[in-house]
Amino acid sequence: MRTVFYKRATFVTHLPVDHLYTPSHNWLSQVAPQEWRVGYTKFALRMLGELVDVKFESEAGAKVELGDIIGSIEGFKAISDIYSVVQGRFISGNTKLMSSLHALAEKPYDEGWIYQVAGVPDSRAMEVEAYRALLDATIDRILEKQRQQEP
Repeated sequence: MRTVFYKRATFVTHLPVDHLYTPSHNWLSQVAPQEWRVGYTKFALRMLGELVDVKFESEAGAKVELGDIIGSIEGFKAISDIYSVVQGRFISGNTKLMSSLHALAEKPYDEGWIYQVAGVPDSRAMEVEAYRALLDATIDRILEKQRQQEP
């Protein structure tokens, strides 16, 4: 898998070039025509903290719209809904995550996929270079907010 190196402040990752990225920090990897695996970027996972549980509400074959809640992921910092970033049909959640969430932290861009869906990705999904610019802006906002809170 070809990646590009990304570093800003203390955040470092390698972003796969062939993935698409959403403004909500999901990644999409096409596994077949109109079929996608979806996961969280390393940035999103860092915001969630250590993960303890993942659950899926959608069943195989269920219709999903952009923004539909298809499950939840629980970290020590927060419980977050898992939203669909593809309009189409839910195929499955990554059942390997049910027994071990280590793949999410260790290999977030491949084995750490969260769910698979058939359909059309969010029109706001972007290539890796546009996502790098989004990360720059997001991290800069976080750093500025931290600076303003310093005494």
